[in-house]
Amino acid sequence: MTTQEIATRLAELCKKGEFETAQKELYAQDAISIEPEETPEFAKETKGLDKIFEKGNKFMSMVEDVHGIDVSAPLVAGNSFALVLTMDMTMKGQGRMKMQELCVYITKEGKVISEQFYM
Repeated sequence: MTTQEIATRLAELCKKGEFETAQKELYAQDAISIEPEETPEFAKETKGLDKIFEKGNKFMSMVEDVHGIDVSAPLVAGNSFALVLTMDMTMKGQGRMKMQELCVYITKEGKVISEQFYM
């Protein structure tokens, strides 16, 4: 897959909330996920697809309800792309909130090898 094809497919799956499907289909086994900062819940860097799945499951366990997901059209440059992810959700014990982040991805040999989030 080209970077454009990966970006388009990732945006399509994320709009439906199918994050793990996107990761299984599009990510390399040794992919890395980088958060804006380390928190008590999440490390700054998560390495390996299995650990990325665990991180996603942990995040979703903190969510009470998802009210909506929006994903911008991807902006592609060479082997990287970015999109804006907006999630309207109710977090357990924290109430309803809108979370918006810039998601930046790097691809190699038809797979996502790196994702990094900026809030």
